[in-house]
Amino acid sequence: MKIGLAQLNPTVGDIDGNAALIAAGIARARQAGAEIVAFPELAVLGYPPKDLLLKHGLVERCERAVRELAATCTGITAIIGSPRAHNASTGRGLHNSAALCRGGRLELWYDKRLLPTYDVFDESRYFDPGRQACVFEHHGRLVGLTICEDFWNDDTMLQRRLYAEDTVADLLECGAESVINISASPFVVGKPDFRRQLFGRIASRIRGPVAMVNQVGGNDDLVFDGYSMVLGSDGGLIAAAHGFAEDLLIAELPTEHRCEFKRDDMGDLFDALVLGVRDYMRKCGFKSSIIALSGGVDSAVVAAVARAALDGEALRGIGLPSRYSSPGSIDDAHELADRLGIRFDLLPIEPAHEAMLQLVKPLFDETGQTPGVAEENIQARLRGNIVMSLSNKTGALLLTTGNKSELAVGYCTLYGDMAGGLAVISDVPKTTVYKLARWMNEHPDRCGVKRPPIPENTITKPPSAELRPDQTDQDTLPPYEILDEIILRYVEHCDDVQQIIDETKFDADLVRTTCRMIDRNEYKRRQMPVGLKVTGRAFGSGWRMPIAAKGV
Repeated sequence: MKIGLAQLNPTVGDIDGNAALIAAGIARARQAGAEIVAFPELAVLGYPPKDLLLKHGLVERCERAVRELAATCTGITAIIGSPRAHNASTGRGLHNSAALCRGGRLELWYDKRLLPTYDVFDESRYFDPGRQACVFEHHGRLVGLTICEDFWNDDTMLQRRLYAEDTVADLLECGAESVINISASPFVVGKPDFRRQLFGRIASRIRGPVAMVNQVGGNDDLVFDGYSMVLGSDGGLIAAAHGFAEDLLIAELPTEHRCEFKRDDMGDLFDALVLGVRDYMRKCGFKSSIIALSGGVDSAVVAAVARAALDGEALRGIGLPSRYSSPGSIDDAHELADRLGIRFDLLPIEPAHEAMLQLVKPLFDETGQTPGVAEENIQARLRGNIVMSLSNKTGALLLTTGNKSELAVGYCTLYGDMAGGLAVISDVPKTTVYKLARWMNEHPDRCGVKRPPIPENTITKPPSAELRPDQTDQDTLPPYEILDEIILRYVEHCDDVQQIIDETKFDADLVRTTCRMIDRNEYKRRQMPVGLKVTGRAFGSGWRMPIAAKGV
């Protein structure tokens, strides 16, 4: 059996455009001699479609597109992901399905059985689960058909099984000798290796090859890495598609051929951020972007990511120094822009800052309080106002530069440095920002430049918001190595406060204070721009904490 895995980058809602991608994939696979070609989960509509599924007539359009594609399937079998309606008297009335198309017609539908409702997933809001395993005959052999989550229920690989059904056992009972899985599995750092191990485990259980085709591309906060793969009956990797790019993987089965899975976490993180920026801009219709460059490592990393995603002429840096900005920071911002080959404009905010201070002084004086955070934040809000106004005037997308550590504890200013349209590193902890900066300097070609993109001084100097004289982040926050460990445990692992204190031996008051800061800054995070998800738990669509609540 010669199988093709068509790793596509669909645009959610673009049924005609996605159908054209699928039609081209069928033609390419046929030309390459593939007998079967598989496309990602919900490829006709794009994943995740969310409430688009509630729009009248949309699912019917998807089904019509599938039937038109089926008519082209002569000399090849195609497996196409699409929603479909059903006429049962109860339920949502929709399935997340795979269409088996061959002989110029739509031969059968398979309906996804396991519907995830955790993290960013909410499939039970829209779909009803399928009830039966599916196998089809191909040249005398039985091939099983599954969709993404159907295989994410292995008790040896996961901490807890979420579903009672054992879809692998059901396929074995139906006589499946190999299995095809169509997926839309979002990226998280380290997940490609875990996915390979999980699907290898399933191949070993089936004692036959498993082929998984995964979506690629950025859709809002989610980035899909691709890395489609074919695994042998022993769980070993036979073939793998490229990560973070469209690809057509062709594999001949059975085979004794084995290959390495070549990737690294920091490279994957970089590629995910680049793809997330590029696709967000392309799919939303933006032609250019702007970034406020402070001379700090966060804005430098975002600028380098954006430079890799865009042509240099489509990216513009803006320096907005105040009375507290150091000459070194201004120089670092200039040097960064020079290394990236982008335009850089310097707009000192001192006149506006002084005017704003004088404007609010009578009302601030009434409080009887000494100058503090409110006065400091005026600078951040002036900067946000300026760059958002420029975005409004030029149509350029403003890229927000705050990292996960800052967002977690509220070390950021609403309507100031949080302003923007896409928060590029909002799911990247500060310690990882530094690692990524080093990695990019070791791989300047990946950023589209010839020399290390980020000035060394930007990486080595103490981090500071520069909103008051001689300020550093550690005046307010714990060292980032400690802060990020607390955030990892409290946010991603959901550990309780006492557990963190006991296991880390960190100062108890420090842990309690940090966790309280995380809890009480939910209102800020709810107002942040869309942020690219790259960790197990991001402050985005999968984070559903209440605002008006007592911290626990």
